[in-house]
Amino acid sequence: MFSKILIANRGEIAVRIIKTCRRLGIATVVVYSEADADSMAVEMADESVFIGGAPAAESYLVADKIVAACKQTGAEAVHPGFGFLSENASFAKRLAAEGIVFIGPNPGAIEAMGDKIESKKFAARAGVSTVPGHVGEIDDVAHALKIAGEIGYPVMIKASAGGGGKGIRVAWGPQDVEEGFPAVRAEAKASFGDDRIFIEKFIESPRHIEIQVLGDKHGDVVHLFERECSIQRRNQKVIEEAPSPLLDEATRAAMGAQAVALAKAVNYDSAGTVEFVAGQDKSFFFLEMNTRLQVEHPVTEMITGVDLVEQMIRSAAGEPLAFGQQDLAINGWAVESRIYAEDPYRGFLPSIGRLVRYLPPEEGGSGAAKVRNDAGVREGDEISMFYDPMISKLSTWGPDRLSAIDAMGRALEDFHIEGPGHNIPFLAAVMDQERFRSGALSTNYIKEEFPDGFAGTEPTAFQADLLAATACAMHRRLTARSAPQLVRDEWVVIAGHDRRKVRLSNGGDAFHVAFEDGRTLSLTQIDWRPGQPLFRAVLDAQPFTALVKPAAEGFIVRHRACTRHVLVLTPRSAELHGKLPPKKAADTSKMILSPMPGLVVSMDVAPGQSVQAGQAVAVVEAMKMQNIIRAEREGVVKAVGPKAGDSVAADEVLIEFA
Repeated sequence: MFSKILIANRGEIAVRIIKTCRRLGIATVVVYSEADADSMAVEMADESVFIGGAPAAESYLVADKIVAACKQTGAEAVHPGFGFLSENASFAKRLAAEGIVFIGPNPGAIEAMGDKIESKKFAARAGVSTVPGHVGEIDDVAHALKIAGEIGYPVMIKASAGGGGKGIRVAWGPQDVEEGFPAVRAEAKASFGDDRIFIEKFIESPRHIEIQVLGDKHGDVVHLFERECSIQRRNQKVIEEAPSPLLDEATRAAMGAQAVALAKAVNYDSAGTVEFVAGQDKSFFFLEMNTRLQVEHPVTEMITGVDLVEQMIRSAAGEPLAFGQQDLAINGWAVESRIYAEDPYRGFLPSIGRLVRYLPPEEGGSGAAKVRNDAGVREGDEISMFYDPMISKLSTWGPDRLSAIDAMGRALEDFHIEGPGHNIPFLAAVMDQERFRSGALSTNYIKEEFPDGFAGTEPTAFQADLLAATACAMHRRLTARSAPQLVRDEWVVIAGHDRRKVRLSNGGDAFHVAFEDGRTLSLTQIDWRPGQPLFRAVLDAQPFTALVKPAAEGFIVRHRACTRHVLVLTPRSAELHGKLPPKKAADTSKMILSPMPGLVVSMDVAPGQSVQAGQAVAVVEAMKMQNIIRAEREGVVKAVGPKAGDSVAADEVLIEFA
């Protein structure tokens, strides 16, 4: 076993690896860039080594710097995590030449399966059914248009070295190829240092199912069952679960056997994932193999009890697998939600900034459920534009699928973030959808369920009661503290378009909330003091957590995906409030605003130029993703704000029309 391991990565995966190493008694070294100098991983590791500027191309992607850090610290092995150099065969070979162990598969397996173009060639030779496509590198836009036309639209343009949703576009026609090919190539070069591109047929309404495999250096390979990753946005996984609600035992066994056979054929000797695209009829096709640890590995660990990072380390040290296929079984169900720094209310555009508040749910057991949060950040840390926008991975386990989903819904309620935008309300909305709860999934799920984007959800009957009860209780406590002579029982509560008379009376340790329809509910176990952002209580025997904050008048209250500005008024004040004129929004119809903070890659129009609706006018890069900005209306450009190379803030004016 190794005595010291260097972690060639950052963020939550670096922290995750450190935790396993601590348990095994292995010392750790982390490398860090300029942007990560004060990170949690640097704080937790036994040693740390600075390796360069914030862009990955100046730090985490530079093999020479990783090797130098190993020699400086005496690290015997390198765990690459995922992304960066994790699937780089040249890096693995370089480490071997330097006498350093690569904690991952052997270079031959990486070359055979880690490269998406080569993996398809290998799979075809091995007789594995694959998705139709062009098995080879695409030279340029003209070549891409030719191949896409031959395959037939829609097609998927993919980076050969891609992963994590980076370097991938779906093209529905020639214009998408013309715009998407250069964007994918640029993203691939920036994220992976490899700009090779291939094209394959895009299968509509599929499900994304992957098999976790694990091998040692003695020829033994097992699979740890499947994960379903069908809830995706822009080809980026958002919610994963294990096992899959689609598979029966026969299909699970067939997919597992095929994954193991493929892994054995390339002498695979670490943790890896064989990915399949599956039809609703349980048919499946080999898609690709990720020769590394997957982001979503926690759900597999939660249903099998196997620490995959530990097994990777033991395999790299030459130890044989301590268990066989017959020793593995599925226990319960696990769901993972990726908490991203992005604004779901603005098309999920990336968001950056300081974590002013970061209060994750408590980890561990909660009744029959368990909560796990894999994170590499703390309150006060900065979410940088240079790396992936993931803040943390929240996972829950339950004895069955619905209990795991319910546990996730409650954990999301208890997760509080202030600073950058985040997708917690969106994740909560999915957990509450009947379609998701029934398991009727596909990779088109988000597009089909949220065709016009995400704008929150309307309150359910329970949430309408919750909003009123919470606001009244907060108002009562604040009034009792500042002006006890004004405490009263009769109120009018206004939440959006909902206006209700409410009577709030104290029943000892609880409040009784009486509505004008004759119902009386109890609000008990209140855990809230003025200034706290989370209001925890039990409403009619149902526990809940709401996010609350004061507004100019009243309160902003969010429960899961439902947010409302709630006013608690006297009957006379409510009468007068209804006579107030509505506030007019600022007119930005003659402007194109940057929808996100980022870096201007190109400004494609000039003053005096005529622009058509839908025309690409600029490209802004954020979180390693290039976003094409289009005009929403036709017009003549009056002025252009920033130029290529400038940094812009969200809502900064890019272009103004005459």
